[in-house]
Amino acid sequence: MRILVVVAVLSAAACGPVSQASGIPEYGYQVVHAYPHDPDAFTQGLFYLNGFLYEGTGLNGRSSIRKVRLETGEVLDKRDLPEQYFGEGIINWKDRLLEITWQTQAGFVYNLASFDLKRQFTYPGEGWGLTQDGNRIIMSDGTADLRFWNPETLQETGRLRVTDDGRPVTEINELEWVNGEIYANIWQTDRIARIDPASGKVVGWIDLTGILGPEDRLRQVDVLNGIAFDAQSGRLFVTGKLWPKLFEIRLVKKAPSP
Repeated sequence: MRILVVVAVLSAAACGPVSQASGIPEYGYQVVHAYPHDPDAFTQGLFYLNGFLYEGTGLNGRSSIRKVRLETGEVLDKRDLPEQYFGEGIINWKDRLLEITWQTQAGFVYNLASFDLKRQFTYPGEGWGLTQDGNRIIMSDGTADLRFWNPETLQETGRLRVTDDGRPVTEINELEWVNGEIYANIWQTDRIARIDPASGKVVGWIDLTGILGPEDRLRQVDVLNGIAFDAQSGRLFVTGKLWPKLFEIRLVKKAPSP
């Protein structure tokens, strides 16, 4: 979605009320490990599969899909998009990789192993993030609504309004399915929402303020964006647009405010 060249951490009011005041749990983090990440990658989509990261990058003329070695950040395979497309979220489904674009209402289906283009499809409105729950593809479009797609036909089957204590949560960006919840970056913040996929209610907030230290901000970086989950080992990874590092983190529940 939109470009922000300076990291701006907004108040919690930008995406709903103060979570702990409403009884919604809040989590901090511990960094388990920091891995190299391509500082020229404008990360829009991210997932982990069979020992590798798959990354979708954005910006017109710089958008791509990539297979990346986690430990070194080495790009093992890459396919560039035509410059008229601004790449957004990506996700796997069976032997395919799906990608959406920001404002061109165009999506692409690739062979997951070879990145060969299989077909193109269309959808209304903007495309931001993608994930899947094993039965459905889940898409964000920057609003408070998540869209559900049939993964074979890529037709919309329903929508879900995301709320925090009854208030809509907008600017929902990159998505990841994690142990039965939808994790969602909130654009322009260092916060990730944990969303109940049945009700749309935010059941937790993850605060990643300060995870990218000042020593890694010597060149231009952009906002936190990119969540990947290794379901086999339970590892959780996060990064950002133009960040030189990708982090494996462990969540730490914060004590309620007095």
